[in-house]
Amino acid sequence: MSYEELLTQTALANEQVIVMTAENRALVRNLPGILGKRFIDTGITEQTMIGAAAGLALRGRTPVVHALAAFLTMRAFEFVRTDVGIANLPVKLSSFIPGFLSDGNGPTHQAVEDISIMRGIPNVTVFAPADEDDLVKMLPQIWESKRPAYTRINTRKTTYVHEPFTPGKAEVIAEGSDVTILTYGLLFEQALIAVEMLKSEGLSVGLINMRSLKPVDEQAILKASAQSKLVVTLEDHFLTGGLYTIVAEVLLKHRTTANVLPMALNEKWFRPALLPSVLEHEGFTGKQIAEKILGYQTTHNQPQILTPEFSE
Repeated sequence: MSYEELLTQTALANEQVIVMTAENRALVRNLPGILGKRFIDTGITEQTMIGAAAGLALRGRTPVVHALAAFLTMRAFEFVRTDVGIANLPVKLSSFIPGFLSDGNGPTHQAVEDISIMRGIPNVTVFAPADEDDLVKMLPQIWESKRPAYTRINTRKTTYVHEPFTPGKAEVIAEGSDVTILTYGLLFEQALIAVEMLKSEGLSVGLINMRSLKPVDEQAILKASAQSKLVVTLEDHFLTGGLYTIVAEVLLKHRTTANVLPMALNEKWFRPALLPSVLEHEGFTGKQIAEKILGYQTTHNQPQILTPEFSE
């Protein structure tokens, strides 16, 4: 099932669901004719869309709103914070082309700080599916919740079949005593490749899909940190405020520490290109991920607090 099929099914089954867009119909091209007045396009006005969505939510509706990730999170930030977050309204933010999925776009259209921005708003929950299968398994519960939610929409088709979703729970793919990779979204695909390469080198490797970033599965993080000699955080996001920061917060909260190697964008946007070239240039292919981990393994034999290493 596709995103559009799921949303169509959901909206037809529940007349309180309103589909909105700020002139970004890539995910919902067929819905205007199906939903009629329950499909609202406000034009290139993300702030207006969020304000209107909040008003609809106050009247018992569940608005599912669509816009480019960069504009949904930054241009409309004050409206998400003030109209949706403070009031704790069930507005569902569907974020299109977040992170590296914005591949050919320059910095103005790159959302690589969106996790940090959205999780900083009280009441707003944050989710990042690994692919389309993960997405359609997660969204029914996200949309049914009475809380506001931000979802990094990822409609990439893969052959991986994900487990059922529970908000606040990570999907533990495998456990490992040498290395555990924590990741979310698009880079789950590359992590799978890296895991197989590391296993071929004789390492015991774990992999966790951190599909729910707020609420986050603290126990999964703590268990991986206790069981593995090295924890790797892998994300198409700035270092600040993303998964690396989340892991640091969890460890500090529980008065423990771990050997952590972050792979993220360090104070830089990515160079725009087609997605395979973006991954290669920024150092996020499965092969490059595995090589970085192996390189670290050979130079750091004792547990310690790391100075982060990043792609240039």
